[in-house]
This record gives sequence, structure tokens and C-alpha cells, in this order.
Amino acid sequence: MGRGRLIVYLGAAQGVGKTWAMLNEGHRRAGRGSDVVIGVVESHDRPLTQRMAEGLETVPRQEIVDCERAFTEMDIDATLQRHPTVALVDELAHTNVPGARNEKRWQDVEELLNAGINVITTVNIQHLESLNQVVESITGIKQRETIPDAVVRRADQVELIDMSPEALRRRLAHGNVYPPERIDAALANYFRAGNLTALRELALLWVADRVDEVMEKYRQAHDIDATWPTRERASWSPSQAAPKARP
Repeated sequence: MGRGRLIVYLGAAQGVGKTWAMLNEGHRRAGRGSDVVIGVVESHDRPLTQRMAEGLETVPRQEIVDCERAFTEMDIDATLQRHPTVALVDELAHTNVPGARNEKRWQDVEELLNAGINVITTVNIQHLESLNQVVESITGIKQRETIPDAVVRRADQVELIDMSPEALRRRLAHGNVYPPERIDAALANYFRAGNLTALRELALLWVADRVDEVMEKYRQAHDIDATWPTRERASWSPSQAAPKARP
């Protein structure tokens, strides 16, 4: 049995529609006859996301008690035993609670992939380790949960889920991202137009850099020496200066 394929839906920020896109792809594949299950979906009580998850089989979560409090995480053993063709696993950078088999969700995903299960997952650009300090300089907020860039780079497919800052702020204002009591603070802080523009630029540049890497591997594999007349390449690396957030 070969290794499963990994598809990552990458976004610039919460609320751009990564989870919805993942679930939509799950429905599409199930409609074609593929065996699809939800390993874990973090709906954050968003009605649109919850409705989108309906109709797909969900593997019940595992309950873990930590400090006399009960938490739930993806049940790796149950998912492995179920062994679907495709598992939908939300929030790849998530840190599992103490007592789980693996510290990070991406390590759970590695187990599924090694068992030959295809995984579709989601992650935001601010969680990539190489961009941790860059994102902090933009937003003023240090990300607690990070994931090695290599985990995302070795995915078989990375899809950018894009949305303009204006559209995302409207979605937030309409209550489609956070509950009403959190909207004003989010719009005035993390979801400022300048922050979202800079994060979107980071996401676009990171994906462009990966596309360039994939193209170079293709040229090498096919012994193509000539330079192709594609668009001007985006010259960027995580060590360069961060895009400046604007108010």
C-alpha cells in the first residue's frame, strides 16, 4: 500500500473559507463514489460550516481528560480502523491536548498518510514556522501554534483559498466568522484592512514561491534547459523584510 496524497487548503486568515472548501471537495468526491469521512472539523459554531458538514460521515472524536477537564481530539485509531479513501482533517497546525498520542495534528495526519489514506486539510499562512516573526511584526500578535514549512511544502497539492480584505471584513461584520461580541474588537485589531492586505500578500508570495519550486523540479525531471517565457518571478524568501501593515 502506497502513501496517501496530501492536499492543503491555505488561507491568509481565519474566515476566508478554507474549511468550507475542504468540505465542498469532500462532498464532490463522495458524489463521485469515493469513501470520504470527516476526521475532524472545527466549525467554531459557524452555521454555514456546520450545514456544509451534513451528509458526510464523521468519525467520533476521542475524549481526553486533562487537569480534570474533558477535551476532544481526532480519534486516530478509529480513523485508521475505518480506513477511508479520503479523510478531511481541519486545522493542520492544531496542538493536541496533553494525553493525545501526538503533540500536533500534522503528526496525526502523517499516520493517516503512511497508512495509505488521502488527507485534505487546512492551514493559515500565519502558522508556518518561517513566517512566525514576520506575522508578529505585521499584526503584533505572536502565533502560539506553528507548523514546519516542510510539512506543507511536501504536500501533493496546495490550493490558495483567497479573499480580498474588504470581502473578509464584510463576512466578519455579518457574523459569519466570530460571534457578535467579538466582531468590533476583531475588526479594530487583527482584521484591520492593512493587516489582512499584508497577510494576503504573504500567502500569495509563499504559494508563488512553491509553484516556482514545483516548476523547477518539472524542468529538471524532463531535462528542460531553456528558460520558459513565463511571467516575471516573485523574488521572495521568509528572511526578507515583511510586508508593511497599513491601517
